[in-house]
Amino acid sequence: MGSTAATQREQSRAIRVGVVGLGYFGTFHAQKYAALPGCELVAVVDRNLEGAEKFALEHGAQVYTDYRDLIGRVDAVSIVTPVAEHYPVAKELLLAGVHVLVEKAITETTEQADELVQLAKNRGLVLQVGHLERFNPAFSQRPTDLSAPTYIETHRLTGFREHTTNVSVVMDLMVHDLDLVHTLVGSPVKKVEAKGVSVYSDSLDLVNAVVHFESGTVANLTASRVSLKPQRTIHLFQHQRHTCLDMQNKSIVTERQKPDGSLDIETEQLENADTLRAEVQAFLHAIQSGSQPVVSGEDGRRALDTAIRIAQAVEQGRHCHEPLTVSDGERRCYVTHDCHPETREPFFSRTSLVKETE
Repeated sequence: MGSTAATQREQSRAIRVGVVGLGYFGTFHAQKYAALPGCELVAVVDRNLEGAEKFALEHGAQVYTDYRDLIGRVDAVSIVTPVAEHYPVAKELLLAGVHVLVEKAITETTEQADELVQLAKNRGLVLQVGHLERFNPAFSQRPTDLSAPTYIETHRLTGFREHTTNVSVVMDLMVHDLDLVHTLVGSPVKKVEAKGVSVYSDSLDLVNAVVHFESGTVANLTASRVSLKPQRTIHLFQHQRHTCLDMQNKSIVTERQKPDGSLDIETEQLENADTLRAEVQAFLHAIQSGSQPVVSGEDGRRALDTAIRIAQAVEQGRHCHEPLTVSDGERRCYVTHDCHPETREPFFSRTSLVKETE
């Protein structure tokens, strides 16, 4: 990754870290850095000086309103800003020789992502993308004997949160599962189908997508932020085996068919983990060791590309289908999910997503 001399210097002293964007999630990033050994939280950057100054005072950090003030003062940063700001901030800091952990999605366009990836590569810097679920124990401790599944089904359901409405549910939630699915399948995307609706916001709040891979694997993904009950699961189907990775409850359920045709079910309950701490630690380790990050810029670009294709498929579908209108006059309505015939879990089916035109 970096030069041997640079790596040795970073190993010999604490890594100076800054956080750009001290909002809801950025505060958590800063707290992790402040508590971890081997790094020093030097500064935080936010336009809201009052909140940033209070945090900085508690953690002995400097406060700036311009991320450019970090140049020359830090070795690494977390960028936890709106997605539209990821590219310009990351680009300028990479050009200044700063290692970058940027929240998902990596950028707004694949062209921007390609530029950041190449820039980090040319300068020997770590570019890590904040796909947090890679560090979820239900995924990181998945069975090692899982072969490439032929069918994958993911559900990522949550209640409505007003602060997320500036982006679609594809970029807000589904992009997590796209990264996980790509990691599991390891094959290029062949075709994408998708339908979606807006319920409480002007952006897509609920989307169902079917992604076909060149390997033959098919993934059916559902993401909703208008659900009554939270759920984050990945079902992996292969010959004589069904594995469920429950990211919400931190468990793994494996169902195997025995030679006599009966089923053997095994449930493994995992210990909870601080996934953000693990993500930040992985970032610092990549810097110290000069190794590739767990979630690389290329990984982030791959998930972004498929997310964009899904959003485009939803838009294209609106030309031939009329979106389902959901309203009770006060915009306090709920979407009822169908029950999947195999898993018996909530499933927002394609037939319930649209009303066929006559």
